[in-house]
Amino acid sequence: MINQTSQEIITTAFAPGRVHDFRLDQDSGVTLAKQIRCLADASYQGLARLHSNSQTSVKRSKHHPLSAAQKSANRQLAQQRIRCEHVIRKLKVFRIVSERYRNRRRRFALRFNLIAAIYNLELQKILSQEVYCSLRS
Repeated sequence: MINQTSQEIITTAFAPGRVHDFRLDQDSGVTLAKQIRCLADASYQGLARLHSNSQTSVKRSKHHPLSAAQKSANRQLAQQRIRCEHVIRKLKVFRIVSERYRNRRRRFALRFNLIAAIYNLELQKILSQEVYCSLRS
């Protein structure tokens, strides 16, 4: 989970083996407050039943194409979710997510959390430099 405004990684969840993201979210035990708005991609279609303030894109099927209004709503949601995708891109630089993990499986969660902490630390450093530069001028 990522804070949309600050782009900070809030929490991570892991499971042994291959597990779908939505199942992992359900099994993690992390619950969101009702006032928090949750933006998710199309794979989280059942999220609206669990969290009323969630928004997912509408899937099209072979027999039910999307209307123009649904397409524009999906486009607006994608514009809001792009920050989350940028954070995932930053994590993939470390290659622990983008490639097959070939080390001890027990250490994956520890290493991924360390990478998330490094990312958050670098983000705080960048934000503090921006504040310092704005105070100087």
